[in-house]
Amino acid sequence: MMTGPNDATAPARRRDARRNRELLIEAAHAVFTEQGLHAPIDVIARRAGIGNATLYRHFPTRAALVDAVFRDLLTDTMTVGEQARAAEDAWAGLTGYLETVFAGLAADRGTNDLMTTHLDGVESLQAVHAHNRHTVELLLSRGRDQGTIRADVTPEDVLFALAALGRTVPSLTAAAGPDAWRRPLALLLDGLRATPATTPLPSPALTATQLNDTLQGLGPRN
Repeated sequence: MMTGPNDATAPARRRDARRNRELLIEAAHAVFTEQGLHAPIDVIARRAGIGNATLYRHFPTRAALVDAVFRDLLTDTMTVGEQARAAEDAWAGLTGYLETVFAGLAADRGTNDLMTTHLDGVESLQAVHAHNRHTVELLLSRGRDQGTIRADVTPEDVLFALAALGRTVPSLTAAAGPDAWRRPLALLLDGLRATPATTPLPSPALTATQLNDTLQGLGPRN
């Protein structure tokens, strides 16, 4: 069978397409980490060394690009949730799960945007939000049965408080260090306890300057 020139070059084109896709995902992850999920698309294309038209051929929407960049991370988050659900001690499961989630929020601004806001069209994000809610709901219910979590707290109470605190994490860590989120998270968790906490708070308290810097960082993003 004779092959035409297009048949001969097809494997090379496929390799080039795969490589371009990989470069775009790597560049998008770096830019999203630095600037958040609303970073300009052309910045991502330039970082990858690829034209905008090629980017849009691979990822016709921002949601499609976000999904490609963060799908593995979101899958890992659900794995951590499954491990938390399996814990015999519901309080230990809940606190360990949230500490892992917040460590991710502190490490990556793109992840923070993804987990603390709503973005239409990201299928893996919709799945992880549903999984996260169910994890929190199960652990709260078991914690109430075990007498470690107050009876009147709802999943929506917890998820709202976590989103509000999580949104401050990039600004907070920039002002006061990578573990600065641990103290306010501990205070939040103490509010869920059935009995008052007696353990010392982790990490130093914010100074007045650090608080001011954190609040400034919550202003409009350039």
